[in-house]
Amino acid sequence: MPRSSLVRLNALVATALERAGATPEMARITAAALVAAEAQGLGSHGLVRVAQYAAHLRHGRVNGQASPRVVRARAAACLVDADEGLAFPACALAVGEAIARARTTGAAFAGVTRSHHFGAAAWHLEPVAQAGMVGLAFGNSPAAMPAWGGRRAIFGTNPIAAVFPRRAAPPLVIDLSLSEVARGKLMVAAREGRPIPVGWALDKDGNPTTDAKAGLDGMMLPAGGVKGAMLALMVELICCALTGAAFGFEADSFFDDQGNRPRIGQAFMVIDPDALAGGDVFDERIETLVATMLHDPGVRLPGQRRIELARRAEAEGLDVPAPLLAQLESLAA
Repeated sequence: MPRSSLVRLNALVATALERAGATPEMARITAAALVAAEAQGLGSHGLVRVAQYAAHLRHGRVNGQASPRVVRARAAACLVDADEGLAFPACALAVGEAIARARTTGAAFAGVTRSHHFGAAAWHLEPVAQAGMVGLAFGNSPAAMPAWGGRRAIFGTNPIAAVFPRRAAPPLVIDLSLSEVARGKLMVAAREGRPIPVGWALDKDGNPTTDAKAGLDGMMLPAGGVKGAMLALMVELICCALTGAAFGFEADSFFDDQGNRPRIGQAFMVIDPDALAGGDVFDERIETLVATMLHDPGVRLPGQRRIELARRAEAEGLDVPAPLLAQLESLAA
């Protein structure tokens, strides 16, 4: 399996997206997000997405010349219009706005409307942790799960993430989709011809399936049954009712090259610990909980594995399957 440096992969992905019609800045930040996901072991949100994004650019499902901007604002809240482009520049603008506003108001909310797939949710929160603040991220996606008791897909898999900074250690990073697994894992299994476990998905007729392709054509199952379905509903409302974005059932699948512009939404909440009990108290409470958790030898802190993998990839590069690397080189040629 060929090994590539992260620098080379960033350049390949950025070039591939520019060739497909993205602006240099959109291509750069999107490449950074996808390569970072790959480096962290999140293959379903990594390099396999490049061809998908490029196809959406070529077929007009994404505005490659988009210029995200703040369109509404108050002291502790703002709305960013992604201009129907790839999500990453708009999300970066939203997170930056939320951090700046939280420094003044103590907490801030930034919504993103008319957006696209935003990749690994926690990636957007890295600047929040670097600023010493707590961050929450939410995103909706094209319909993939039924409402509880329903038989047709209405909600997306709707990921949520949170980051909690630590003074002398990497932050705690929590990132999960509200389906039993991320839909991207089915995409990877389908591409590699592998079966999926029972309980991940239903086929288009509502029957349990181990066929990844049948699952992609059908529906995902919510994590935790009715509780996961209710959380997915909450995310749909936070990301769409507040921002004016499209609900999951109004957006065509990301896995189709052609279709409508998804126009989905994202939302970010940033909280400054100094506005509440104070930074010192926050740090003490975090470390007390972490020490108690780690008293049991089998406990792994959330986000720890991602950080370890990313550090290794930075030093040693990444092993990329030859067909995938060839695809990236072709798209960049």
